[in-house]
Order: sequence, then structure tokens, then C-alpha cells
Amino acid sequence: MSEDAFNMSIRKFLKEVGVTSQRKIEETVRKGQVGGNTLKVRMTLTAEGTGLNHVVDGEIELP
Repeated sequence: MSEDAFNMSIRKFLKEVGVTSQRKIEETVRKGQVGGNTLKVRMTLTAEGTGLNHVVDGEIELP
């Protein structure tokens, strides 16, 4: 696999993760399942058959 194809494959995956994650967060907030001014979030990335375990914690300010 070329570097360009590898890069595009990663970008496609990350775009899907970003778009679907945003939709799920918006649905959760709209349903009123969140209290307060911020939503604490965590994204965990793993890859089957590897030791990859990357965690990103953050906060999203709510309207």
C-alpha cells in the first residue's frame, strides 16, 4: 500500500469517527440527558491485534 493510500484510508476513518461522534453528542444534548454547562467526554482508540490504546479526554461547552 502506498503512503498516499494509507493516509487517505486513515483520513476516511477519522472523518467517519468525527461526523458520527458529533451526531451522537448532539442527540444526547437535545434529549436533555446532560445537565450543567459542560459535557465531559472521552474517546478511546484501540486497534484489534495491537497494543494501541489511546485515550483523549475533553470538555464540550453546552449552549
